[in-house]
Amino acid sequence: MGIGQYGLMIVVLNVLLDQIGLPVPAVPTLIVAGAIGADGQMPLAGLFIGSVIACLVADCGWFLVGQKYGIRVLKTLCKISLEPDSCVSQTQLRFERWGVNSLIIAKFIPGLAIIAPPMAGAMRIGWMRFVALSTCGAALWVGSGLAAGVLFKSQIVRLLEHMNAIGGITGAGVASLLTGYIAYKWWERSRFYKMLRMARISVDDLYKLIQAGAAPLIIDVRSSTARALEPRWIPGALHVPLQDVADRLTDLPRDRDIILYCTCPSEASAARVAKILMNHGFKTVRPLHGGLDAWVAAGYAVEGGP
Repeated sequence: MGIGQYGLMIVVLNVLLDQIGLPVPAVPTLIVAGAIGADGQMPLAGLFIGSVIACLVADCGWFLVGQKYGIRVLKTLCKISLEPDSCVSQTQLRFERWGVNSLIIAKFIPGLAIIAPPMAGAMRIGWMRFVALSTCGAALWVGSGLAAGVLFKSQIVRLLEHMNAIGGITGAGVASLLTGYIAYKWWERSRFYKMLRMARISVDDLYKLIQAGAAPLIIDVRSSTARALEPRWIPGALHVPLQDVADRLTDLPRDRDIILYCTCPSEASAARVAKILMNHGFKTVRPLHGGLDAWVAAGYAVEGGP
């Protein structure tokens, strides 16, 4: 299987799988392909165009999924993500901060690359605008990878020659590194979920607490984007997004039960806020088990949209 005959197809397939969300990093492939292309063994123009098209195919697919399923697909993506914490909080925050223009730089930021297209679809961004921004982002990302390969062509070619000389050992080493990376991320993920196993309150217990007149302070910690995509909330809930908690500490009472909820997997954002509050001396702080989804599923009243 020669590089000239099959290299282009391999690179484009790698980019497509990476953009779909599989753990097969495409940046190293693009850099090596840029070096090989600069050496005349693969067409640089073909590599660039094919890789950009692969990005667009994946992005448009995620955009359609976001249009059809809305915030539900974002919850699913964060649930299966190797980095559920950053998926929940940081990616939505960045999308909020930069808006739809974040599509241009999304591929350079872990997590945002996969979340941005379905989020754009969920927010009903126009097709033409989405394709234009996604194309710009793909061209910038692919071009950067290929350009790095061209720039360091001599060093990469020498490295490839050494790797070719030791053959199977190199392949085993690369496979081991990839396996180790995935294993480390899964370990981080399991550690994150262990951190979430703090005292939580069920929706039934919260309802009973309210009915008993205990007047707990209920805080909606969802980002503004998440709240706009699902515009309903528990009656009387105070909206304090995760990124604003530090600035609102002095406004929160220390003599009341504080119940936190979100719509993210395993109450990730609510648990993070609970940890922040407890670190600042708040005593009775509990995430709502199942979040807003569990409250709605139980048939309890909500305010806002349908």
